[in-house]
Amino acid sequence: MSSAVTAEARSAPPGVRPGALVAVLAFTGITSALTQTLVVPLIADLPSILNTTSANASWVITATLLAAAVATPVTGRLGDMYGKRRMLLLCTLPLILGSVVCALSSSLVPMIAGRAIQGLAAGLIPLGISAMKDLLPPERLNSSIALMSASLGIGGLLGLPLAAIVAQNANWRVLFWVVAVLGVVVFGLLWRVVPTIPIYGESGRFDIVGAIGLGTALVCLLLTVSKGATWGWTSTMTLDLFAAAVIVLLLWGWWELRRTDPLVDLRVTARRPVLLTNAASIVVGFAMYAQSLIVPQLLQLPAQTGYGLGQSMLAMGLWMAPAGLVMMAVSPIGGKLSSARGPKITLFIGCLIIAVGYGSSMLLMGSTWGLVIVTCIGTAGVGFAYGAMPALIMSAVPQSETASANSVNTLMRSVGTSVAAAVVGLVLSQMSMQFGEHSVPSEAGFRTGMLIGCGVALVAAAITLAIPTAQRSHSPMAKA
Repeated sequence: MSSAVTAEARSAPPGVRPGALVAVLAFTGITSALTQTLVVPLIADLPSILNTTSANASWVITATLLAAAVATPVTGRLGDMYGKRRMLLLCTLPLILGSVVCALSSSLVPMIAGRAIQGLAAGLIPLGISAMKDLLPPERLNSSIALMSASLGIGGLLGLPLAAIVAQNANWRVLFWVVAVLGVVVFGLLWRVVPTIPIYGESGRFDIVGAIGLGTALVCLLLTVSKGATWGWTSTMTLDLFAAAVIVLLLWGWWELRRTDPLVDLRVTARRPVLLTNAASIVVGFAMYAQSLIVPQLLQLPAQTGYGLGQSMLAMGLWMAPAGLVMMAVSPIGGKLSSARGPKITLFIGCLIIAVGYGSSMLLMGSTWGLVIVTCIGTAGVGFAYGAMPALIMSAVPQSETASANSVNTLMRSVGTSVAAAVVGLVLSQMSMQFGEHSVPSEAGFRTGMLIGCGVALVAAAITLAIPTAQRSHSPMAKA
């Protein structure tokens, strides 16, 4: 293990190639994000593929969400303690292993296990962002962080049409073999391009009790949010899990405050800039994901409904792809804006752009090209916002806690997406109509969902205005 160093003595390791480093870390983030949309083209076929029910097959998606939520803060803390390069390399292993397990699966249990293992690789993006903080020159930092942070959305949006093409023209197992191969490539590139990164401060002991407590609370909370509609929001299972989440979180917070080397430093997290940025992250995550739930359904519903656009899964993925390209294009612009005016301004502008995207849907919802414009506006805002949030976090925490703090921020976004899935799902299920033998969301339901997304984005903008302006330098060389 590298010896600890202080922030004052920090300097970028020799031999760093900034261009190659950014390209490799961004590719790493995009590859990790592919796992989110990898199984979307298979959703309708999963029950027959795995010889199970639709309700059981939904665990193929839920397992990844839960594993990622538990693993992200743990890998972030381990990165701060034992080295970010080491943890980046280790995080590629579950990506590879989980993909292989899924590719070889023919029943439900191994598929769920493989997807859960894949979720353990979710820490790649926050680890990559914190590594950039240590390795890049100040003039390249904000734009590079913006691109790495946006890779979560870029990978998800670009992965959808690619997965649909593979699923439509080849055996479904090819999807997982492709990700396994990409994981091997990522491991090799990280090994070659990312140098050893110094460890800042004293590492202490890993907080095993804190990790178990937080993991338990997150599983209970996210199961409540993601499965509440299926189980019933007032069912005993839902209420018991929610109560367990609250109790365990309170006990976990008490434990963390007593530790000298906690999994998550709650005193740092409670600082106003960190607390408000994380609150904005939950709301932005909600706003980002609501669109991803609504637009694909609008594109695929039959034209006979009067508002559906009758697109196939493949065509839907291709119509959604430009949004990913827009996010990739605007992320460096957002980084430059952060360098010039500060990440708070970038986040605020991003939230407003997201709101404009949702608002434009009231006029553009009736055509495929209209929805392309809506998604491109929205993802442009997400690109600005996602790049600004890590910069805000890292300007407010010690250098020795950047990976952990970024991981918590990523977790907050995931909580926002989970809440969005529950809220939008509830709205669409309640505002539905009968179409043939099936109940489908009504046009009013889709419009309501879009207006909720607009309102939530405006709430995120209001929270952003309350974030204090950082007093310290944004340079990575600044003392934490």
